[in-house]
Amino acid sequence: MTAKHSETENLKRKELFSRPPAVENSFWEKALDWAAGKVKDNIPVFKNSYPAPASINNVYPLIDNNYWTTSFWPGMLWLAWEITGDNVFRETAEARIADFRSRLEKRIEVETHDLGFLYTLSCVAPWKLTGSELAKESAIKAADLLMKRYFEKAGIIQAWGDLNDPGQRGRIIIDCSMNLPLLYWASKETGSPHYKEAAEQHMRQANRYLIRDNWSSYHTFFFDTESGSPVRGNTAQGYSDDSCWARGQAWGIYGNALSYKYVRDREFTEYARGLALYFLNRLPDDLIAYWDLVFTNGNEERDSSAAAIAACGLLELSAALPHTDPDHLLFKNAALHIMASLASSYTSSAIPGSNGLLLHGVYSKPDKKGVNECTCWGDYFYLEALVRIAKSWNIYW
Repeated sequence: MTAKHSETENLKRKELFSRPPAVENSFWEKALDWAAGKVKDNIPVFKNSYPAPASINNVYPLIDNNYWTTSFWPGMLWLAWEITGDNVFRETAEARIADFRSRLEKRIEVETHDLGFLYTLSCVAPWKLTGSELAKESAIKAADLLMKRYFEKAGIIQAWGDLNDPGQRGRIIIDCSMNLPLLYWASKETGSPHYKEAAEQHMRQANRYLIRDNWSSYHTFFFDTESGSPVRGNTAQGYSDDSCWARGQAWGIYGNALSYKYVRDREFTEYARGLALYFLNRLPDDLIAYWDLVFTNGNEERDSSAAAIAACGLLELSAALPHTDPDHLLFKNAALHIMASLASSYTSSAIPGSNGLLLHGVYSKPDKKGVNECTCWGDYFYLEALVRIAKSWNIYW
C-alpha cells in the first residue's frame, strides 16, 4: 500500500468520539419508527413509480425505472419490512423485482457501473431475505452486464456511458466502490472467480489513483484503456479538481470497508480508516458535512446524504476492525454522533408535506441539481444506518 499521511493522532474530536452520544435507546426507536412510517406513507404516493433522485421543494417528483437511483426505494421497503414485519413493505418491494428484470431485458439505461446500486438493493436483497429465484437470476444477469464494462489492461470498470464514447472511455469514479458488492456476490453464487477478481482489481486501482497522499479523494480519474496507463484525476460534482467532494469521500469509506468484507485484505480497512479520519476532521460543529470538504464553515450547503453514507461506512468499518484496535469504538461512536445530529435536526418530521426523510442534501452543486433538497440515496442510507443501530443486520451489499 502506498504510504500516506495518517491523521489518527490529530483527530480534532477524539475526546467527543471516545464516547457515544448522550441519548436513550428510545431516541433511536423513535427515529426508526418515524422513518419506517414515512416509507409506509409513501407507498400509495409512489404507486408504480419511483422517487426522482432529488426532491423539488422537499417533494419528490415521480419517475419511471430509468435512472441510476431507482433501487433506493425498494431498498427502503426491504429495510422497513425487516424492522417492522409488516408485509405491505414486502409485497410492494416484491412487485418491483419483475420491473427490474424487464429493465435488463429492454436495456433501459444500463450503460452504467451503477448496475451495482440498482441490482443489489432491488434483487440481491430479496434473494437474501426471501430466496426469490427471479431476483437471483436478475442480479446475476446484471453482474454479467457490469462485467462488460471491465477493461482488463487498465484493471478498471468504466463508470458512465458507451464504452466507445471518447468523453467517457476509461473514466472511473469513487462511487463505483459501492457497485462492486454485486460482483463479489455473483462470484459467491456462481462459483466463478472472474467477478470477484475484476471487483478487487478495480478497487485497488481506485485506491491507488483516486486517493491522494493526504487521504482526500478525487471524484473521477481517467485511464488509457489501450495501454492501461493512468491519465488524470478531476471532479464532476465537487468544488474543484483538487478539492474533496464529500459524498465521494463517504462512498470511499463505505466501499473499502465492504471490499474488506469480501477480500479480507487489511489494506482495504487501512484505506477506509484514512478516508474516514480525513472526513471526520473536516466536519462542522453539528457533524454534518458540507457538500465539499474544502468547506468547514460558512454559508455553503450541507450534504446530509454524505453524512448518512459515512455513518453506514463508519459502522461497517468499526465492525471490520479488531476490538483491540482503538479506532474500533471511535468510528462506531462517530457514526452514532452523526446519526444523532441527523435525527435531531435534519429530518422532514416538521414538514408534513415532504415525502422525503432527510432534508438538506445535495445532488450536484456545480450542475445546480438537487441543492438543499431531499435525496433518495440519503433517505436510504439514513434508514440503513438506523437499522444497523437497532439490530444485528445481514447487509444487502
